[in-house]
Amino acid sequence: MITEEFYTVRAPRRAGAWRLLDEPVRVLVIAVAAALAGGSLLWTLISGFVEGQTALAFGVLIALGELARITLPGNREVAPVASAGAIGYTFLLTIGGDTVHHSGWQVLAVVTVGFALGELPHIAAGRSPEWSDVARRMMVIVVITLAFRPFAADLSPGSAHWQWWPALLLMGTLVLVGWLTDATIAAAVRAERLRTRITVAFLDELRAHAGLGMAIGSSGILIALASTITGLAGLLVFTAPLLVTQVAFRRFAEVRLTYLQTVRALSRVTEVGGYVAPGHSRRVSRLAKSIGCELGMHESDLLELEYAALMHDIGQLSLRDPVASGATVFALPREQRRIAELGSAVIRETGVLDSVAELVRRQCEPCMGDGDDGPPPLGSRVIKVANAVDDLAGESADPERVQAVLERLRMDGFGEYDPEVVEAAARAIARASARG
Repeated sequence: MITEEFYTVRAPRRAGAWRLLDEPVRVLVIAVAAALAGGSLLWTLISGFVEGQTALAFGVLIALGELARITLPGNREVAPVASAGAIGYTFLLTIGGDTVHHSGWQVLAVVTVGFALGELPHIAAGRSPEWSDVARRMMVIVVITLAFRPFAADLSPGSAHWQWWPALLLMGTLVLVGWLTDATIAAAVRAERLRTRITVAFLDELRAHAGLGMAIGSSGILIALASTITGLAGLLVFTAPLLVTQVAFRRFAEVRLTYLQTVRALSRVTEVGGYVAPGHSRRVSRLAKSIGCELGMHESDLLELEYAALMHDIGQLSLRDPVASGATVFALPREQRRIAELGSAVIRETGVLDSVAELVRRQCEPCMGDGDDGPPPLGSRVIKVANAVDDLAGESADPERVQAVLERLRMDGFGEYDPEVVEAAARAIARASARG
């Protein structure tokens, strides 16, 4: 049965062994991080902790940072304070002038305990973390720690040939390596989940983590260097700016979420008014996003596509006589254009969605265009196909009907519908059907 969930970008997860087959990269990342975390904790318990007060202070900071984790647009869970604290503990050479001697394995053990304690309240409240994101945070610390701690004694101010700039250069380089490692792992997991191209996912992750990644890395380095002079007080002093940054990112994420919720609410006006079938806009939006992922569209373009697909029928509100059953695919080309232009005009009134309005305005054009503007944008062509599929198939329980709809679009592909987009829709529907 083709339901609203059928068109979702991310198919419902299956439990047990099927989950392993669905997302092997994600499972591998979690397994490797868990093995390293457990191994480091066991080794440190056997060999013993050193400088327990320092380890406790950083462990508490990491736990509090994990407790205050935030979710950014794209469902990315981040814990800036926890990550900065872990990086600071990794780069710590002296504390108040006294050389520290903790190993890389102790760093990983402290980070493991901090992450676990920070997540316990979330789990108790029913807010289980995205374990792949926790694993990514752990893997970043693993890479930085195992590359830095073996050289810590030579970089310490107490060593015979100590100079500050080699240590700082190494710290900055490892922060960059850790950021690239995080982006690579995140891209691999995201590409697997959304079934998009790894290169596209990698570029999206680089853009998504650039600002916050630099803030986390620089804060971690500052914490380590400040603790050399101020002792553990440096944890409080140089964590404060990162807290301000985290609050700003949290508000940004909340604004984005509110914005999307507002658009979704507006898209339902056509359903409440009886202009379109119930659930039509959401189904079109989800199928359009699936098609966009198949075509390798970037995350920013997918967001605009989602907005445009949700509001693609909003122009029907201006019609005196609604289209029969709300299916614009059956309307005359002149009527389709009028609906698209009216919808575009409504969206432009917001003053901030001009690119979305353009996608809606050109959604009814043939794939090669029908004027001097050339072919319509890819997003418009995607919406045209997604809308046609839902108009013609709806919530039909008959798979043969869906295939018949796709065949009809293929036959018209060289005129009305973009053949590449139609094939992408077929792949998205087939994959969702196989996994659902």
